[in-house]
Amino acid sequence: MHNSTPKTLDDRSPTVPSVPDSVRVRGGGGQFRPEIEGLRAVAVLLVAVYHIWFGRVSGGVDVFLMLTGFLITGSLVRSVERDGRIRFVAFWTRLARRLVPAVAVVLTATMAAMYLWLPRSRWPDILGEVRAAALYYENWVLADNAVDYLAREAAASPVQHFWSLSIQGQFYLLWPVLIALAALVATRVRLPLRVTVLAAVTAVFALSLSYSVFITAWDQAWAYFDTGARLWELALGAILALVIHRVHLPVRLRVFLGWFGLAALVSCGVLLSVSTLFPGYIALWPTGAAVLVILAGTTGSRYGADRLLTWKPLAGIGKLSYALYLWHWPILVVYLEITGRTLASPLGGLGVLGLSLGLAWLTHRLMEGGLDRFTEPARRRSPGWALGIAASLIVPVLAASLLWNDRLEQQRAERSLELAAPESYPGAQVLSDPDLFAALPDVPVRPDPADAKQDLSWHHQEGCHVNLASEELVVCDVGPADAEHTLALVGASRAAHWYPAVAAAAQAQGWRLVSFTKSGCQFSTETAYRDGAVFDECEVWKAKALAEVEDLRPDAVLTSSTRSTLNGETVHDGFLDVWERLDGLDIEVIGLRDLPRLPYKGAECLEAGLIDQCVSAVSASQEDVDPATQIDLPPNVTLMDLTEHVCPGGACNAVVGNILVYWDHSHVTATYASTLGPVMEEALVAATGW
Repeated sequence: MHNSTPKTLDDRSPTVPSVPDSVRVRGGGGQFRPEIEGLRAVAVLLVAVYHIWFGRVSGGVDVFLMLTGFLITGSLVRSVERDGRIRFVAFWTRLARRLVPAVAVVLTATMAAMYLWLPRSRWPDILGEVRAAALYYENWVLADNAVDYLAREAAASPVQHFWSLSIQGQFYLLWPVLIALAALVATRVRLPLRVTVLAAVTAVFALSLSYSVFITAWDQAWAYFDTGARLWELALGAILALVIHRVHLPVRLRVFLGWFGLAALVSCGVLLSVSTLFPGYIALWPTGAAVLVILAGTTGSRYGADRLLTWKPLAGIGKLSYALYLWHWPILVVYLEITGRTLASPLGGLGVLGLSLGLAWLTHRLMEGGLDRFTEPARRRSPGWALGIAASLIVPVLAASLLWNDRLEQQRAERSLELAAPESYPGAQVLSDPDLFAALPDVPVRPDPADAKQDLSWHHQEGCHVNLASEELVVCDVGPADAEHTLALVGASRAAHWYPAVAAAAQAQGWRLVSFTKSGCQFSTETAYRDGAVFDECEVWKAKALAEVEDLRPDAVLTSSTRSTLNGETVHDGFLDVWERLDGLDIEVIGLRDLPRLPYKGAECLEAGLIDQCVSAVSASQEDVDPATQIDLPPNVTLMDLTEHVCPGGACNAVVGNILVYWDHSHVTATYASTLGPVMEEALVAATGW
């Protein structure tokens, strides 16, 4: 749920790992471990319940990652001990046969559900994530989105839960190579195999945990999806697999450890904000709890936790855990979209869970054994057959997503040509021209809601606007180098969305326009925070931006003068500090009032066919009087307010002059901003006197 579907859901939702049947319930020593199925069931039910009814993360994904390391390492080491080597092709093709069919079924169903129930504006992103999920790099897509301010505004993808499955897929490629190299070293230097492997995986654990602690403190949003920051959890399981056969504990202690571990696991999501703290050292809580449960093992005591964990219904759910998690998240996302809820109702949540269990059982039944019924036993063991089954199911998914995406791009290109008719799409110009308004034709809104997120200005397309993770200052310069006047556009994304209008005004007047903006980073001396921590990248960027302005010495800087939220409108103290500093450099400041923030997302509201409801009062996020006019301003500051040209008559409508105004809840489409050119030109000329 990193966190954003319906926005109350954590968009870093975990997924449940799966491993081949041959290692599914066998520990490091190869012994049967029936309690592991029960532990899986507890973890997946915690994950599902927290997602469905609480919109939180439970820590269950960390348990699954640890179990994957535990089971896979035990299997690989036993393979080397038995055969003297790892059969890489057989290992990977067997994994593909076990994992890919269920993935293909769920992704196919998700695309069908997307077509039926999800807004078209979300289709391109979802199709891209379908491919990422199928090819096991979804975690990196979400990591990029976590540091992309505009992407963070999006609702949760129905396939974002594949991020941890992607980490496991990368682990499955890496780990056999690591074990094989350790085995080679053991042979060459004549060391015990398990001792050598233990040294290797312990080194991975130490390095990954150290990196995880560092990167979580530095950029937790990125770290959450970073394979390197998660690898230690799998390595912890590997260490346990290699030493558990040497651990001999009294029954009473094992009874205590079993229940203590279960209690710690269940309480993790209650007591910790998993989505904003993990994966650093704090993730030792759920992984350590699972280690205790495994150390407790099967006690044989009537009071042991293993009596619960080996209970048939719970063990049955454990067998379905992989398919259950694959299904529950897209079903939940579609349910919330259809109902307009942010969390499931008690009855609705039961329906989501029940449908997920039913589809999980059907998928398990068909994919685990159904395909084998049509093949001879000897052929089933062939790597070629296993790979063929996986490829025959996943390749059509990839092909469908690519072809569908290409078709969407073609349609978008066709729709963009319609904007060449200004009389049909005058946008803001109808607000100052009654005749133009009266002659407004009945044509489809543009940009189409499906295209709105891609409706970006040249400033964005050329990389002049940098994302949350970047501290680079990208300076873009247009207009005559010897122009009489130079204007600089500086600020956050809600300054950047004015660029088409400012560029049109500068071009009309022959000014030089210099621009540099960054997501979530106000042009202010006030310390910036993000996710509860100092926004270091912004602090570095602001220092560079101020230095650039001092070096450039433009005639004027155009920047935001207020900040509007649904809690009100304010002027940051840090704004005044910057303006005073620029006054000392004889640089004029044009403070542009922030536009109202909407309680709805423009494109999605319009696409839902609720155009009459897609309206918001300006007063919902703006004060009656511009707060910047109520304070003592430095003499170099001139204020501008273009709210009336975006939200006329005190109301922000989704469409003005046949053009979609806001593409989300706070950013104006580039198409609409471009129609504000004449208004911006008039306002800038009046403000500067140029």
